[in-house]
Amino acid sequence: MAQDPPRNTAAEIPVTSNGELDSSEHVFNLDLKRSVPAGLGLSETRITSHGFDGSKEGIVEATPYQGDGQGTQQRSGPVVLSEEPRSTAIEKFELVRRWSLNTYKCTRQIISERLGRGSRTVDLELEAQIEILRDNKKKYENVLKLAQTLSSQLYQMVQTQRQLGDAFADLSLKSLELHEEFGYNADTQKLLAKNGETLLGAINFFISSVNTLVNKTIEDTLITVKQYETARIEYDAYRTDLEELNMGPRDATTLPKIEQSQQLFQTHKEKYDKMRNDVSIKLKFLEENKVKVLHNQLVLFHNAIAAYFAGNQKQLEQTLKQFHVKLKTPGVDAPSWLEEQ
Repeated sequence: MAQDPPRNTAAEIPVTSNGELDSSEHVFNLDLKRSVPAGLGLSETRITSHGFDGSKEGIVEATPYQGDGQGTQQRSGPVVLSEEPRSTAIEKFELVRRWSLNTYKCTRQIISERLGRGSRTVDLELEAQIEILRDNKKKYENVLKLAQTLSSQLYQMVQTQRQLGDAFADLSLKSLELHEEFGYNADTQKLLAKNGETLLGAINFFISSVNTLVNKTIEDTLITVKQYETARIEYDAYRTDLEELNMGPRDATTLPKIEQSQQLFQTHKEKYDKMRNDVSIKLKFLEENKVKVLHNQLVLFHNAIAAYFAGNQKQLEQTLKQFHVKLKTPGVDAPSWLEEQ
């Protein structure tokens, strides 16, 4: 009896009468997947059968598994970074590196100057003007503080005079024997209170103008001075760095460093010259504005004080009109924007 040729057990796949694989297909797929070498790149494999009639009965074909849309796994591969995030990160790193280097150089320059080892660039005329400005600012702040104290005390005195005048007026109505005496004192205290309010308006106007001069105009100039001093430190730091490189050897390694240092030095020199020019211009305009503002305010302050203590009510009111000082009437609120239309 003829014997059937031996078959590979891996090819023996039970097939139903309808041409469909039975439940052992899943087990075979796993065995076949494990038996395929990893180098072939077959991530998934499934078994298909064709026409189980005639001589093709039991023949199956292994093809790459394409997936059915569910549970499909993405194939791993190299991750490619976009050029934009990479360039942004490089720019940020470069900014941090430059900032760190500049901070180190400036800190070293400041320490060297304080220890007396480093040299610094000095503009004697400009430095003298800056010192005078800072000294004047302290003195103006003291005048402003004293004027505010005077205003507060005068306000309290005016309130006391008004209350005292009301008390005298009440007593003049209730004391027939002293009606005239209480009436005179009531009128005097009310007049003093009215003149005190007028003087208070002049003093407050003086305080407002000096406060603007000290805390806005002068302060703005001092901010520019600070920027100038920072530019001066940077200029001296890069100047010192360039001098140290020029004193060393010149070869293929140091020449690029010297050229780069020369460019940085020139950049900071231009910045320093610009800031020095800005400070000089601001100091000039500040001096002109300060003289004009303080001249008017000091004349107002003097005339108002003199008229008040001389009892010249007319002259006191004329002084406020001369400098366009408007007094706020007690108990009367400012008009609304509808009333001003």
